[in-house]
Amino acid sequence: MLKVLHFGKLNFSNIRQIGRAIIIGIATGLVVSVFRLTIQYALSWVTACFRFFHHQPIWLIPWTIGSIILALILGEMSQKNPNIKGSGIPQVEGQLTGQFDEEWWPVLWRKFVGGIFSIGSGLFLGREGPSIQLGATIGQGFAEFNQVTKIEKRVGIASGAAAGLSAAFNAPIASSMFILEEVYHNFSPLVWLSVFISAVCANGVSMSFFGLRPDLDLPHEVLFPANQYVHLIILGIILGMLGRVYQYVILNLGTWSRKVTWFKPSWYPLVPFLLVIPIAWFWPVTLGGGNNLIISLPKLPLSIPLLFGFLILRFVFSMISYGSEIPGGIFLPILTLGAVIGACYCVTMISLGLVPKEYLDNYVIYAMAGYFACISKAPFTAILLITEMVGSMTHLMPLAVVAVTAYVINDILGGLPVYMAMFNNFIHRSPRKELVGMTQMTVSIFAGSRLDGCLIKDFNWPQGSLVLAIYRGEEELVPRGMTRLQVGDTLVIQLTGHHHLTNQHVINEAAHYGKTSQSK
Repeated sequence: MLKVLHFGKLNFSNIRQIGRAIIIGIATGLVVSVFRLTIQYALSWVTACFRFFHHQPIWLIPWTIGSIILALILGEMSQKNPNIKGSGIPQVEGQLTGQFDEEWWPVLWRKFVGGIFSIGSGLFLGREGPSIQLGATIGQGFAEFNQVTKIEKRVGIASGAAAGLSAAFNAPIASSMFILEEVYHNFSPLVWLSVFISAVCANGVSMSFFGLRPDLDLPHEVLFPANQYVHLIILGIILGMLGRVYQYVILNLGTWSRKVTWFKPSWYPLVPFLLVIPIAWFWPVTLGGGNNLIISLPKLPLSIPLLFGFLILRFVFSMISYGSEIPGGIFLPILTLGAVIGACYCVTMISLGLVPKEYLDNYVIYAMAGYFACISKAPFTAILLITEMVGSMTHLMPLAVVAVTAYVINDILGGLPVYMAMFNNFIHRSPRKELVGMTQMTVSIFAGSRLDGCLIKDFNWPQGSLVLAIYRGEEELVPRGMTRLQVGDTLVIQLTGHHHLTNQHVINEAAHYGKTSQSK
């Protein structure tokens, strides 16, 4: 008797989705790895030039002239193409929420070139924000080339964004979490699988360029003892307060700078490009996003004036660099500031005889997570990111204590997620393409929400909305009026008309909150 084996129907939709995620991840990994490698070589070249200038200072004259010319070119390019300003994360968030659109190719090449010259010149800017936007443009370009649906286009953008951050930091898990937690705010099966696959593929490409060593190769042999945890709470409180200061300053830079009406915005880069010259002359280890400084902290003299001087320098010049509105992010500069704050705290406690000096590396590592957690309001991402970047699982408990403490203190002080606040500033002041016609959204149903347990026919859907599909685990359901929705369902909804944003808000409210609850 013959046995018939039934394998079931192949899900070609998932196969295509995975295939797109792999291609986007590999392409983004190549572009961002070249971007990252070029910046590293540029920073090394700048450092070597200034070592030469110490012997031949006359060469500072042509260097200064060249810096002025480059600053004016970057300023003009950024003001004429505002979508390449800053980190690029607000622009990506706008695309994923359907409130903003841009052409991918002009942004891709301008961000790539502008980011190399901005960050590679030594300004205190990070590569991670531009890497996220570079990946997002690659995902968008691939989606438009293949003429996929609008929901698949957004998934492609999210996948590229995660791949860009993964290639920038060699941290695929944290990169996926950051895009889902902080940028896209969507954990549906339609999104997370593509995002994670692209991040892993990009990380594989990046490892072929930079090897297997962690991005922040700090020593981590010393386990942190339980009797030192009180210092972690104190450090977390300090980080939370300083994080609130950082949020306030970075979010008001644009308003403050434009009060000087005679100084054109296209001239803004002149200030950091001229100030970086004395910084490169006296403190070359501080140049760029801060990788070199973080790794060098355990090797520096245990000097309180030196470390607090680096803290002030990094904070002030990071703000000046980002305020110039040229391509460059704040992700790595935030981690660097956190590392320096941790070193300052530890050295102060060492001088008082309260902390052994062998714990300096630990405080540097923990403070990075705490500072990023409170500023971005993404503690899970912060813990995962530092764990992956350092390459050790031994710090999870101390990282959690510092991150949660800093987060709570910042929340008490009224701090908002910095990237969400930047997005709100960006979307309200930037001209953007009006989204009309038809678009799609995905939404997951939370426990206790109005859609939880509701029949499709019983909910008052906004005019112009149509439920196209329901994903329940791995199963795709065809929506009907008598279909009862439940917790964990992911809905694919088509929106038509001119009120996309209002309708999205109404549906999100119904999926996330109960009848008597209100969103914050």
